[in-house]
Amino acid sequence: MTIVALSPRLARGGVRLRPRSVVVGAATLAAILTLAVLSLGWGTYPVAPDAVVRALLGGGTPLDTTVVVGWRLPRVLAAVALGALLAIAGALFQTVTRNPLASPDILGLSNGAFTGMLIALVLVSPSWPARAAGSLVGCLAASVVIWLLSYRGGIQGFRLIVVGIGVSAMLASLNTWMLLHVELETAMFASAWGHGSLNGVTGDALGGVLLIAAPVALAAFALVPALRQLELGDDLATATGVRPHLVRSLALLIGVVLVAGATAIAGPIAFVALATPQIARRLARSPSLSLTLSGLVGALLLLASDAVAQHLLPVTLPVGVVTVSVGGAYLIVMIVSEIRRRA
Repeated sequence: MTIVALSPRLARGGVRLRPRSVVVGAATLAAILTLAVLSLGWGTYPVAPDAVVRALLGGGTPLDTTVVVGWRLPRVLAAVALGALLAIAGALFQTVTRNPLASPDILGLSNGAFTGMLIALVLVSPSWPARAAGSLVGCLAASVVIWLLSYRGGIQGFRLIVVGIGVSAMLASLNTWMLLHVELETAMFASAWGHGSLNGVTGDALGGVLLIAAPVALAAFALVPALRQLELGDDLATATGVRPHLVRSLALLIGVVLVAGATAIAGPIAFVALATPQIARRLARSPSLSLTLSGLVGALLLLASDAVAQHLLPVTLPVGVVTVSVGGAYLIVMIVSEIRRRA
């Protein structure tokens, strides 16, 4: 994908490459590849980086190939792919609402997915397909409820966020109530999944989700010119042939599908969608949120968080616990920066 930053000349069809965005994107991609190779070699059975590369190319020993390709590669690919999907979804939400605090976890979609998973776990089956279907349905249902409650002749960013926070609080209370009324073993398993975890991710499950999510993500990139025109104002965007309400609705729908797909595999991983678009924008010093840069930074953030959760802490934790810590630090930095700017 080409890393671009679209200037106000988009209203006339002009596109301008930003050199800093290209450099940041290339550096982030190199960091992803380096960390991926290191992650494939870390573990109880260590594999040297050169042996990891040989195993990936089909020339390693049978044991190295089994460990690297069969056991560790699906998890690394899941971290990269799901981090990118969540970051793109977050960039779409923040672009549409024009609010850096708009993200699926803040708006209640993650809690909706958790509710759906709990219902499927208790009433249907503990199998992965049932839990994935439940989380998908829960995420989509939460988005529909938020949409209906916040739609008043169009989508307004502040109203959407306020309604989403309210729905999220109610769903969180419902989830807690259900956890208190199920068996202890079920509650412990659901709580671990609810923090977001890449444990047990399989290549088949990841491939099935990406088969749907990848075309949807490409559709998000197709919306970029219209989203950049919306930044010029609804009146000017309408004058150039853009339908603001339709573009915003499509962007939000795409974001919901991306979040639902990621959550179906790994559970609700918090703060990736919230933090990465703004981190990418600050690194590139761009006036707009770049979907490509956001996806790359999201992939790197989730991959690094999973490496920390697995190997650098005294106890192995779900990756969502690490991303929550990163997100908390991000919120503190955001608040301090805002206070300094207003002062």
